[in-house]
Amino acid sequence: MQSTATVLVYSDDANTREQVRLATGRRPAADVPQVEFIECATPAAVLKELDRGGIDVCVFDGEAVPMGGMGMCRQIKDEVFQSPPVLLLMGRPQDAWLATWSRAEAAVTLPVEPVEFAASLAALLRTRLAIGA
Repeated sequence: MQSTATVLVYSDDANTREQVRLATGRRPAADVPQVEFIECATPAAVLKELDRGGIDVCVFDGEAVPMGGMGMCRQIKDEVFQSPPVLLLMGRPQDAWLATWSRAEAAVTLPVEPVEFAASLAALLRTRLAIGA
């Protein structure tokens, strides 16, 4: 197992980014590596970090401004070769169809519920790291 996993968190809201960090803790599950976060508040910063490489999973805030996480997700799925899996934070459960449209691999609702979030993030990490191994 690799020693750390890198998770990119995109939200213009510092409180949302903090919720993600707190819900994850050092690692979202015992069988996945410890997590290091890269936090981005703008779409340009997300694209710069993805171009740099080394991102295992992205967490995108569907309510982010000026570009929501759903649009950001769809864009990277179209433009970034072998883009990392995306966990989308949705404002309402009724937005699940938009998560599907965006091609996100998983989605949870805001505010972040720690157990649900950690389980979803751990599942994406397991899949990503098994493929990358």
